[in-house]
Amino acid sequence: MATDQAQSEAAETDTYDEFEQRVQRIANVSNAAGILRWDQEVVMPDEGTPARAKQLSTLSSIGHELLTADETGDLLAELEGETTESAREDGETASSDLNDEQAAVVREVRRRYDRATSVPQDLVEEISETTANAHPTWKQAKEENDFEQFAPTLEKLIELKREYAEHIDPDADPYAVLFAEYEPYLDLEDAERVLERLRDQLVPLIDAIDDSEAEIETDAFAGTFEDDDQEALARDVLDSLGYDWSRGRLDTAPHPFSSGTQFDARVTTRFEEDDLLGSITSTIHEFGHANYTLGLPDEGYGTPLGESRDLSVHESQSRLWENHVGRSRPFWEHFLPIARERFSSLEDVTAAEAYEAANQVYDDNLIRVEADELTYHLHIVIRFEIERDLISGDLEVEDVPEVWNDKYEEYLGVRPETDAEGCLQDIHWSHGSFGYFPTYSLGSVLAAQLYDAAEDELGDLDDDIRAGEFDDLNGWLRENVHQHGCKYTTPNLIEAASGEAFTADYFLEYVEEKYGELYDLEEY
Repeated sequence: MATDQAQSEAAETDTYDEFEQRVQRIANVSNAAGILRWDQEVVMPDEGTPARAKQLSTLSSIGHELLTADETGDLLAELEGETTESAREDGETASSDLNDEQAAVVREVRRRYDRATSVPQDLVEEISETTANAHPTWKQAKEENDFEQFAPTLEKLIELKREYAEHIDPDADPYAVLFAEYEPYLDLEDAERVLERLRDQLVPLIDAIDDSEAEIETDAFAGTFEDDDQEALARDVLDSLGYDWSRGRLDTAPHPFSSGTQFDARVTTRFEEDDLLGSITSTIHEFGHANYTLGLPDEGYGTPLGESRDLSVHESQSRLWENHVGRSRPFWEHFLPIARERFSSLEDVTAAEAYEAANQVYDDNLIRVEADELTYHLHIVIRFEIERDLISGDLEVEDVPEVWNDKYEEYLGVRPETDAEGCLQDIHWSHGSFGYFPTYSLGSVLAAQLYDAAEDELGDLDDDIRAGEFDDLNGWLRENVHQHGCKYTTPNLIEAASGEAFTADYFLEYVEEKYGELYDLEEY
């Protein structure tokens, strides 16, 4: 009996090892494609797109073939044993012979396998090539302020994504299927409830701020700042926060982003000569993403155990560092002296003035990435409502600019005058990323919940931030979020880290207290 059991366990181990090697090959193909996408957006020559589109399409095809091959399905079935489909949906994965980490890998790959095997390979290749070609088309349309240049490409991407969603689940809301691509373990209905709650409670807060007679410093960072000097300060920011340069780098891109693995997590930012504060907050935001990636366990590389837990959690890390740290008064007490060394024009600026300027609320801003911490979420709601209607067919592509402008006028009281500052400002649709935008607000909400949990355990963090000491906060995030990779589903990770279910309470309490004090609002 003991011999039979030992043989069974050995066979199980051999099967899992074979499975893990296959998963790592798939991950390496995907990671190689990620480097090519980084290169395309950062340093690739302008005329490199035709070849790059073919390269990315080929890698996408190879990854899809590996994931959807019969061998992958057979290995999954063998590892899962008698686990039923309903049990998998409830989070019960794999046979009892697998440990928790192995079971989590099987769960994650099973989800990806089921989705991927539902989609024809030629459609996968067509989506990959279309998105690669869409990037320069969007870029040129934005530069020339001409939505009509991008409209045919957008129509094609919507058509492809509808087809993609139908293959995965023909009976489901196609937008819900696409949302699950980025956030598979939080229901779209839950996301909608959070967005509605933010809209309902932030609008009166923003109105109260607009009516406030408090005098807030808005020009602390006024002036003209050379790109080279801004880049030097961006490096100072990353140094201060503890960015690991041996596993990362800083570059510029039209739309800042971070990408990579725990061995190579790269940050991009952008510089506007009249917006020093924007480059600082953008750099801190992307640091948050890269810091999460760098915190993933080295030994998990190539498997879900070494990958981030989807976009809501990823965004929580960038928003936590950008807002709870980078827009705090203690941060400016720490960082302003460093900034003064680069820019003498800041010599007379106080930390209080820098803090006020970093947190001014202005509902006349048209650009999402330049939005303040409150109106930002109305930008997200607008995009969410538009792309839902695009995917459902309730909105025609040709009508996007007008609907976009109408919603900005309705929600923010300001109307874009150009497509570049309106519906062409974001890169996401050129990537075919429909269903992505809600994760920005979900991430902000989660950031507040995690920061509160960290302070519950570590105590008030203001003194640490004021001293430029971030090891305790980062250590808490490493232990409670980063190190787990995809071991837990999103709800389980949130509960394990914070001690309770996902809630918007902490975010709303945080902004009401912060902005109530900043703008002398008695009712808050």
